[in-house]
Amino acid sequence: MLPTIIALLASYLLGSIPTAYLFGKALKGIDIRKVGSGNVGATNALRVLGKGAGITVLLLDILKGLIAVTFLANFFVFKTILGQEQNLRIFMGLCCICGHNWTIFLQFKGGKGIATSFGVLLGLAMKIPGLNIIVGLIILSWFLVFFSFRMVSLASIAAALTLPIYCFLFKQPLLLIGLGLFLCIFVIIRHKANLVRIFQGKEPHLYFNHPK
Repeated sequence: MLPTIIALLASYLLGSIPTAYLFGKALKGIDIRKVGSGNVGATNALRVLGKGAGITVLLLDILKGLIAVTFLANFFVFKTILGQEQNLRIFMGLCCICGHNWTIFLQFKGGKGIATSFGVLLGLAMKIPGLNIIVGLIILSWFLVFFSFRMVSLASIAAALTLPIYCFLFKQPLLLIGLGLFLCIFVIIRHKANLVRIFQGKEPHLYFNHPK
């Protein structure tokens, strides 16, 4: 019981590291929650802090999820109250995502969890047969929508919608399908304001070279 709680708590704390906030303070002395979209994530960091910082934040947020279900989980590979090793990794990934979205270091307010969720899926794909194909399809879905509409939010929502569908079609474990469904619903809820702006035609587009 205690080792399981420690594993989940450690994963949550790892996810709670507010990379975009820290980069904002370190590079420009600003609170990224008070500029741009106000989101503590890679997209806002890209717009506010520039390409280099934005890409670095993106990679670090992905790395948090990846580490949680691989290297960190390797310290807790045993039978637990959650069942098999695979189940523990999935729950640790979920805790890491929750840490990013509700970080204890920023009064339980954080990002939208897209990059960290992607990192979790990448890590799980190393351990769960067939999941690598699903991750590849999700990446393809994201890029197709993004390059069609140039909206990170819309691409993220589209990718989230495909996750539980692909998990079901490729006959993944029931717990993983449940995780996919949870993440799908959660991403849509977290992007509620973005959806309103999309329908109003006010959602900002992202162009790396020539803004339009």
